[in-house]
Amino acid sequence: MSKKNTANSGLEIIESPEALAGQINKAETFFRRNQKIIIGVGVAIVVAVAAFAGYRLYIDSQESSAQVALSNAVYDFEADSLRRALNGSGGNEGLLAIADGYTGTDAANLADLYAGIALMKQGQFDQAIERLKAFSSSDLLMQGRADALLGDAYMEKNQPAEAVSYYKKAADYKSNEFFTPIYLMKLGIAQEKANQPKDALASYNKIIEEYPLSAEVTNAKKYKGLLEGQVGE
Repeated sequence: MSKKNTANSGLEIIESPEALAGQINKAETFFRRNQKIIIGVGVAIVVAVAAFAGYRLYIDSQESSAQVALSNAVYDFEADSLRRALNGSGGNEGLLAIADGYTGTDAANLADLYAGIALMKQGQFDQAIERLKAFSSSDLLMQGRADALLGDAYMEKNQPAEAVSYYKKAADYKSNEFFTPIYLMKLGIAQEKANQPKDALASYNKIIEEYPLSAEVTNAKKYKGLLEGQVGE
């Protein structure tokens, strides 16, 4: 059918009462034949919207309670009372309970990060890795910090190849002059231990060339010189 004929058909439906009535009859027939499906879809949409609204109300109420609980646990964390921070005390919930009991809230997400750090300090690296992997953020610094801590945990477990992947993430995440050189230095050391000397040299060179004013430059130059002597470059 040509565009002209299609356009004329549309005008005919609008201008002709008989044509319009025919279209209405077709619509009524379609609805009768598919009434259960149409109603079912409508009900499903209403239920989905109501469920989402209810979920948001639930999360908002949970967030308030979780933030109060988190403030108590963070107080213990900052006082270096790691056991109390992790497990709670005196009726206060600990970081582990907050992370697991208030799923979906910002406070639970932060509790995973704090718990990961506390577990690292206690030498519980497998548990720390689990918590740090559960954390996510779009913040300028915190996600990079979490990835670097994961790299540290894998280095403690003598798994430098795994550490390399997380140090790369940390170094690539929203680069900045303060923390990126630190992550690159950690990356280079992990790459050396993972028998990736050329990659390690590239990491040290990046510090020297892109972050010449950083505190890591001196060590980067030293490690680069030692490594070049070993690989004959």
